[in-house]
Amino acid sequence: MQRNDSSRTVVVAGGTDGMGRATAVARIERGDTVVVVGRNAEKGARLTELAERLGATDRFAFVQADLSSIAAVRKVIRYVSEAHPVVDALVLTANRQNLKRAESAEGIESTLSLYYLSRYLLGHGFAEQFDAAADPVIINVAGPGIKAGSVAWDDLQLRGRYTTMRAQLQAGRANDLLAVAFAENPSSRAKYVLYHPGFTRTDAINQFNQPLRALVKAYAKVGAKSVADSAAPMIRWIENPPAERLTVDDRGKPVDLNLKTFDQGDASRLVGVTEELLKGR
Repeated sequence: MQRNDSSRTVVVAGGTDGMGRATAVARIERGDTVVVVGRNAEKGARLTELAERLGATDRFAFVQADLSSIAAVRKVIRYVSEAHPVVDALVLTANRQNLKRAESAEGIESTLSLYYLSRYLLGHGFAEQFDAAADPVIINVAGPGIKAGSVAWDDLQLRGRYTTMRAQLQAGRANDLLAVAFAENPSSRAKYVLYHPGFTRTDAINQFNQPLRALVKAYAKVGAKSVADSAAPMIRWIENPPAERLTVDDRGKPVDLNLKTFDQGDASRLVGVTEELLKGR
């Protein structure tokens, strides 16, 4: 894959749908080298065809991977690191709602593994590539600004009290702490952006069962933002990363980092718990 001096290399984890896809396409159109990671081969093929039509065959790659698997994430890191000595931007959007508790290939609760662990690994995994970039940035699309939910320190994998919402909120709060920990003890020069776009009209709505799906779709028609509107800040941050080490944005507004969800002690604690969880896997 070729890289022009004026272009950027952008990795989008979860880039076959919604805001990830919109960001990837926008950056392809602007002349960047783009790597999209996702588990759906058919959607990846459609993106590849689009890249061909845009004359960007030599600047685009789709990597099929289930990012809920630690082994798969590490393979992605190896592939990108070998193919690209420089990574200017990493966009983290992969998430999936599980109505029933499921586990990853390594036996970790799937929401935690996909929504949090993959982002932990990818954010630290390209340290050398970030440091080779002029102004690198990591954009983590999660739920900062939401006060609901917490990290279940005594039952991180939610074996005893799983619900879809509890799993989503726990992983969201884990990403709040991940951003704080990265800013406090960065593994690279990359700036970190934690972004809550708000309710957005994406295919994720289809994960709900009826009649909830119909209700959510009805609300989305009047109360949700378009994918283009939600992706626009991400596209701008890739072009012009913030000056600050950590930026936390909730629907266009800065978030108070004094909130309990950004507690530095909890952030350090989660790093230790995460490293123990990854040990031997």
